[in-house]
Amino acid sequence: MTRPAPRRPVGRAAAALAALAFAGASLAACTGADDRWVDELPGTLTIATGGTTGIYHGYGQALAAVLEDRYGIDVEVLETGGSVENLHLVADGTADLAFTAADALEDAAVGRGDFDEPVDVRALARVYDDFEHLVVPAGSDVKDVTDLRGLRVSTGASRSGTSLIADRVLTAAHVDVTDLQVSELGITESIDALRDGTIDAFFWSGGLRTPGLVELAEEMPLRLVPLADVVDPMRAEHGDGYRHGVVPEGVYGSTADVETLAVPNVLVVPAGMPDDVAYGLVATLFGNRGTLAGQVPSAALLDRTRSIYTAPVDLHPGAERYYRDSKI
Repeated sequence: MTRPAPRRPVGRAAAALAALAFAGASLAACTGADDRWVDELPGTLTIATGGTTGIYHGYGQALAAVLEDRYGIDVEVLETGGSVENLHLVADGTADLAFTAADALEDAAVGRGDFDEPVDVRALARVYDDFEHLVVPAGSDVKDVTDLRGLRVSTGASRSGTSLIADRVLTAAHVDVTDLQVSELGITESIDALRDGTIDAFFWSGGLRTPGLVELAEEMPLRLVPLADVVDPMRAEHGDGYRHGVVPEGVYGSTADVETLAVPNVLVVPAGMPDDVAYGLVATLFGNRGTLAGQVPSAALLDRTRSIYTAPVDLHPGAERYYRDSKI
C-alpha cells in the first residue's frame, strides 16, 4: 500500500504561539526527568496531529511550544488527516509522536483495515476521549442516522479516524454509504462546506469543545444528532474501545444533553524510542499540564490514574517507568 505523503508543517510552534506568556513558575516546573534525555532526540522532533481547527492540532502546538521553550528542542507540528495517517507517519519514520484514536490504533496494532501489516508503536498516555459528532444545521430534518439517505454528507478526510468511525456508524445503523452523496472532507473543510450550504451534514470525531465548531456555532445555529443507538452494536462488532458518551447541554449551543459515542485518544511513539526520551516526554506532559490546558482545555483531562489505560497497545517502557516513579 502506498503510504500517504506527509502534510505540510504548520510553522514552528514557538512562532505560531508567540502570544503565549509562560510564567516563570511554569518554566521551572519539575519534569521528574534528567534533562539529558534531550540529547537522545533527533535533530527535529516531529508531531503528527490533525486539521488546524481540531483539538489534536492545538494540543500538538501547545506541547511543541513547551518543548521548544523549556528545552530548546526544534519541533515540527504536522497538519494531517488524523489518526490513520498519523499512524502511517510513525510507521514510516516521518513522525516521532502522534495523536490517534483507540479504534484506529487497534487496526494498526494488528495490521488490518488500512494497515497491510502491524505498526510497532507504544503509548505515552491516554490523553482525553473523543466524542462522535454528527453535525447538522439546527433546522435540519435529520433526527437520526437513517435520515442521511440521499443527503450531501462529509464522512471525514480520507484515512482519518473520523472516516473510520463514520463508516462503522453507518454500518451499525444499516445505512449504505452508496445511499449518501459523500464528500471526504477534513474538519476545517467540513465546517466551511456546512457554512456555505454545500453539504447537509458532517461527521467529526473529536474532543469537547472542538475550536472550529465553537466558532461555527457562533455564526449559525447547529444541532448534534444523537448516536446512542449505534454504540452497543459497534462495541459488539469492534470491541470495548467504544462506549456511551454525552455531549453536555450548552456545548455548541445545544439546548439539551446529546447521547453519542465516545472513544479514547492515545499519544503514541515508535516502539524503538529510547526509554529516557519517552520518560522525559511524559514528564513534560504532566509537569506542564496547566500551561497546556490554558491553550487546549482538553489537556486538563490528563490524569495519571487514567493515562495508563492505553489499550490496545502497551505503555512504552519509559512511560511505564514514569508512572511507576509517580506511584501509580
